[in-house]
Amino acid sequence: QVQLVESGGGLVQAGGSLRLSCAASGRTFNNYAMGWFRQVPGKEREFVAAINRSGGITYYANSVTGRFTISRDNAKNTVYLQMNSLKPEDTAVYYCAARPLTTSQAPSGYNYWGQGTQVTVSS
Repeated sequence: QVQLVESGGGLVQAGGSLRLSCAASGRTFNNYAMGWFRQVPGKEREFVAAINRSGGITYYANSVTGRFTISRDNAKNTVYLQMNSLKPEDTAVYYCAARPLTTSQAPSGYNYWGQGTQVTVSS
């Protein structure tokens, strides 16, 4: 089992920045690829970003490329999502997720999920 706890969400004005954190406990963190997803009511959970086990390879959704940065600190068992130039359409509940070995952009590919953290961007 891997337990994931997100933090760092909140209310920010358009153009602002937030940094989400996801702390992992349980199994060996660097055995897991990590992903960030987001979801708004009535819509499916969508891929935001993913990072491989070492942190050397990252993937982004087109909608956040150039604005968001995913990173991880394996010594701290934590993955981050730095979000800059935020837009109202970034408003959602953000979830981190873990899966063994390789990355995936599909929510169904992840075994473990955090409880989510709300991000609200005002116009």
